Amino acid sequence: MTCVTVEIIDHVAHVRLNRADKMNALDPEMLDGIVQAGADVNRDDVRAVVLSGDGRAFCAGLDVATFGKLGSDPQMLLERTHGRSNLFQRVAMIWHELPMPVICALHHTCFGGGLQIAMGADIRIAAPQTRMSIMEMKWGLVPDMGGMVLLPRLIRADVMRRLTYTGEVFTAEQALDWGMVTEIADDPLARARELATDIAGKSPSAIRTAKALAEIAATQPVEQVLLAESQLQADLIGKPHQMEAVMANMQKRAPDFK
Repeated sequence: MTCVTVEIIDHVAHVRLNRADKMNALDPEMLDGIVQAGADVNRDDVRAVVLSGDGRAFCAGLDVATFGKLGSDPQMLLERTHGRSNLFQRVAMIWHELPMPVICALHHTCFGGGLQIAMGADIRIAAPQTRMSIMEMKWGLVPDMGGMVLLPRLIRADVMRRLTYTGEVFTAEQALDWGMVTEIADDPLARARELATDIAGKSPSAIRTAKALAEIAATQPVEQVLLAESQLQADLIGKPHQMEAVMANMQKRAPDFK
């Protein structure tokens, strides 16, 4: 059985963690499968990605059996096997670095590595009863799957430190208040698919440009952000996707982006 499934329908890639009997816990096969899935959906015809977990949980974090492998050779973490990251970091960072929006649907459990994967998405939608945790401290560890790149962009430093130091379990409501969750929905997967469909109906070039500009805005000084706004906007104006968006609005019809 494939541990991660990918299905592309109407320009939306549906990526599903598929190790339901283990609450989608991350073992070596699952890690490789997630990275491969991220690479597989990085296609021109994909306009949005929905990331979810099969079964009763999104992801319970690192499979305990995997700790043994790490303990036998911790120096493996220092190897930059995937560009600027190792395999564990790539599992989360690949979603952050995809050029199209990624929407993550969370339910029941989102712990440790699972939480860091979710933080790599652009948007996170959680079921009301979802439990979340930066759980590495429970095992005498620290977040090491891109969490310290992604979390500081979402939540206040003092909240991040508290959650990291304690490893406490918190609710979707708390995560919403802190900015880790975008919204709460009774059916997060249905809501994620609804949003993805909406996004997929917008100009593909404008959506990708918006994601690139958002990253510049989060990391660059004001002068660079203002210049990027101008440069990227100039690249869009008058191009086929932009002209189709204008014509569709004027003619009161759905756009048809080639």
